[in-house]
Amino acid sequence: MAKKYIDIMDTSFRDGFQSVFGGRVLMEDFFPAVEAAREAGITHFEFGGGARFQSLFFYLRENAFEMMDRFREIVGPEVNLQVLARGINTVMLDTGSREMIDLFAKLFARHGTTTVRNFDALNDVRNLEYSGACVKKYGMNHEVVVTMMDLPPGCKGAHDVAFYEKVLRRILESGLEFDSLAFKDASGTSNPNKVFETIRMARKLLGAQTHIRLHTHETAGVSVACYLAALEGGANGIDLAAAPVSGGTSQPDILTMMHAVKGTDYDLGGLELNKVRKYQQRFKACLKEYFIPPEATRVNPIIPFAPMPGGALTANTQMMRDAGNLEKFDEVIEAMTEVVERGGYGTSVTPVSQFYWQQAYANVIFGPWKQISPGYGRMVLGYFGRTPVAPDPEIVELAANKLKLEPTTENPLDIADRDEKKTIAYWKKILEEEGIEATEENLFIAASCDRKGIAFLKGESPLMVRKGSQTTTKESIEMAGNYTVIVDGKRYSVQVAEGEGSIEVQPTEAKPEADTSAAEKPKASTGKGKIEIHAQTPGTVWKILKKPGEHVDEGEAIMVLEAMKMEIEVAAPMQGTVASIEVAQNDSVEEGRLLATLE
Repeated sequence: MAKKYIDIMDTSFRDGFQSVFGGRVLMEDFFPAVEAAREAGITHFEFGGGARFQSLFFYLRENAFEMMDRFREIVGPEVNLQVLARGINTVMLDTGSREMIDLFAKLFARHGTTTVRNFDALNDVRNLEYSGACVKKYGMNHEVVVTMMDLPPGCKGAHDVAFYEKVLRRILESGLEFDSLAFKDASGTSNPNKVFETIRMARKLLGAQTHIRLHTHETAGVSVACYLAALEGGANGIDLAAAPVSGGTSQPDILTMMHAVKGTDYDLGGLELNKVRKYQQRFKACLKEYFIPPEATRVNPIIPFAPMPGGALTANTQMMRDAGNLEKFDEVIEAMTEVVERGGYGTSVTPVSQFYWQQAYANVIFGPWKQISPGYGRMVLGYFGRTPVAPDPEIVELAANKLKLEPTTENPLDIADRDEKKTIAYWKKILEEEGIEATEENLFIAASCDRKGIAFLKGESPLMVRKGSQTTTKESIEMAGNYTVIVDGKRYSVQVAEGEGSIEVQPTEAKPEADTSAAEKPKASTGKGKIEIHAQTPGTVWKILKKPGEHVDEGEAIMVLEAMKMEIEVAAPMQGTVASIEVAQNDSVEEGRLLATLE
């Protein structure tokens, strides 16, 4: 009797990169591995979308559309190339308007996409309908998604088999056209028994012909067991990755899964062991210079209680590593449990996973519920759609007060369509003002990446690639020279050699406090006041809202920092007059940095 053929999608070049490197891998570095994967017989790849779309513009100085075109050239016309889209967000930072969603589908079809995996983190089917229709309009396959996770202990009302059946029935009742169905567990927290029962439920409901697959991560340590359960339940496909971007926060390794199905009736894509091993050897050689954060290779036993997706976990820890407060990571993860419990049980997958993280981070840094992350607040207020269960009324009221927004049940698409900044006409005007050609690709880059997209199109975006033990850039050779740094009040002379030379650090003699470097001096001071306001978290000064001499009420925002992809208001601790502003816009500030003073 022939074995059951299981379609394998290789996620290495999208989710693997996102889960291990925060998406920061240069195309010239990994394209040889794509060739090796094709030679190994792999015919289904995840090659773009999700956060990997923006990471190219934000950090790599690469055009995602060019990357997609070249990927298609390497693998040939018949291979299934799949992207990840977030329903009405598609690959944008925020909810898209109807015309932007249509432009997304048009461009991704133009640049080599075969299949779009389309999900909504809230499992609000309204958020899948228009985006799914656009996917089909431009001739791509539509893989509709039900998002999964396990809830923290004691939580009920969603994320069980009955809930997933309800979501699936809503999809069917909506008339939404789809070619396949995926159950997506970005945090890897669903337990194997629930996976088995869910897949079996879907198979009974959809019949034998519908292609059903499972996507999960190894973050919580149960991914292989969940995949085996899914296959037993009737799944036709699973997602796997290749070393060095497999396991840990990513998908299980192809070789691991091939071993797990030995002696069973499952054929994993007709793959051959020796060919896959050659592919992985080539892949490891391609990425040998890249820094792999240790948390990317580990199973984290606390994740089932505080579901953090692998694709977001390493991106967040890398930001904390850069900011110098990685020691707070465990506290933030612990704080996520309450944030999930009170937020309405949206699935912990982008963008909701980032909302959870940002709110947990704020609760740790500023105190429980002292600040409301804008994304989390808008979610509980209904601006991204309906949460699976009603959020905690106390949190809803707090969000409404902090964000000065009323709760809504309106369709998020209608809200987006009224926003001028989400129109093609708006971004066409911006490009014209910047002297940038208003091609459809450029319009979408600007609209989806905002000011960072404009910076890319103007050739002003940074190159931030992590190789070796720290971040390196093309500008690093310009950093060679002598520097003085202060650590715990002590001064050190640092000599940085060009290339891979050693860095020499020597103590220096203490100097008078008045002899501080220009970088340490106030940027816009008119004389310090008695009340000092310090940064409570590392970040970047995004907006300065008040000037010296202006009156402020207690709790009124003086400036806004950007940290962990969220806006953090710096508020006046009391009524008074701004005496000095000690920083400038775009300054990077460390925790404890003096920001402003009041009289």
